[in-house]
Amino acid sequence: MTPEETEKLENAVATGMPQAVEELKRLVAIPSVAFPGHPEEPVLAAAALTEELLRSTGLPHVRQIPIEGSYPAIFAEAPAPPGAPTVLLYAHYDVQPPGDPALWRTPPFEPTLRDGELYGRGAADDKSGVLAHVLALRAFEGRFPVGIKVIIEGQEEYAGERLEEFVEKHPDLVRADAIVVADVGNPAVGDPAVTTSLRGLAAFTVEVRTLREAVHSGQFGGAAPDALATLIRMLSALHDENGDVQVPGLPRGVFLGEAPAEETFREFAGVLDGVALPGSGSVADRVWASYSITVTGLDVPTVREAVNAVHAVARARVTVRVPPGGDPVTAGDDVVEHLQRAAPWGAQVSVTDRVHGTGFLSDTGGRARAALNAAMTRAFGREPRDIGSGGSIPLVATLVRQFPAAEILLFGAEDDGSAVHAPNERLNVEELRRVATAEALFLAGYGTA
Repeated sequence: MTPEETEKLENAVATGMPQAVEELKRLVAIPSVAFPGHPEEPVLAAAALTEELLRSTGLPHVRQIPIEGSYPAIFAEAPAPPGAPTVLLYAHYDVQPPGDPALWRTPPFEPTLRDGELYGRGAADDKSGVLAHVLALRAFEGRFPVGIKVIIEGQEEYAGERLEEFVEKHPDLVRADAIVVADVGNPAVGDPAVTTSLRGLAAFTVEVRTLREAVHSGQFGGAAPDALATLIRMLSALHDENGDVQVPGLPRGVFLGEAPAEETFREFAGVLDGVALPGSGSVADRVWASYSITVTGLDVPTVREAVNAVHAVARARVTVRVPPGGDPVTAGDDVVEHLQRAAPWGAQVSVTDRVHGTGFLSDTGGRARAALNAAMTRAFGREPRDIGSGGSIPLVATLVRQFPAAEILLFGAEDDGSAVHAPNERLNVEELRRVATAEALFLAGYGTA
């Protein structure tokens, strides 16, 4: 690329930013929670808006693809110029549930721009990925230097494997030489990074039953087995006193790259003063290279609805993060068996709604990665570094299996302070511009490399 071509792309992205921010607000305002029990209409509305946005980029072919048992994916493509490679762009339009509205400083689905940051559920994860792709593609005014394929998923957050099954049945639809996954981010705003490892995932719901029905805690408490107390004892058996996972078969790992400083991690995680970080090893060892187990939900009466009763049944949703190379099915089995062994008083334990996703470890060389390094260096003013992620993106492992020769590149507009999956999620707007600029420069550079 000539300096003039580079500057033209940078200016095109910058000029398109005001429109893109307004479009991101429209998308964030849609409560597209694809979890069971939430309404379908907002998810389908987000799909329709995503389709509209992709049509605005100049891609000649855009359509919704039905995904069995899930919400539609939005697919778009443009053929590659003669001799040019093809790039697949991925993101997702569904979001996590907002949680307790009282914990949000602004309503989760009323996007609010404040001091250069856009607040709202999904502003970062992962509707920023959708808009990063849209911004980058618009910069080419319909004349793309590489073949383009785009697939935007509609149920990534619920940890299902529905799109993965679709890709396995229709690999040619998404076949590409390089794959950009815009569902991660940088350690901090302005600190460019490429994510080279992801943890896998195993999740399930565990139910404990001890009585036919709840009974009076005064009349029966002390001898009647409490299902909630039983479940608490079982869950507490998952970690030792230091906070390390103590399930047999789930050892601690070591991350060989640069680890974030503990002080930085504490700040971004919002750890309160005087509260220690659980577990052993560096922060990177714990969140990028080791197993972790989190109780993400409990089905028991709330404090407000509490009655003086011994509970007959209690449920918990348990999520296991699995380091790259680990088997999520085996890890989930190990945790389930550990919980069953820890159940006191002969309580009845059942497990349902199991889902799995495999981790990812990438190569750091290749033509596409070299083009991305150059693009991010230009957009951010410094070279990107390799980092890991404790999160999981189920589709990535499927893409690795289906297309072993493709280079998979993970970067995006989120950062560790974006509060994804938490109250007060936010996106730094300038980071969106830098990432979209980097993506546009990557597509141009990769096409001419």
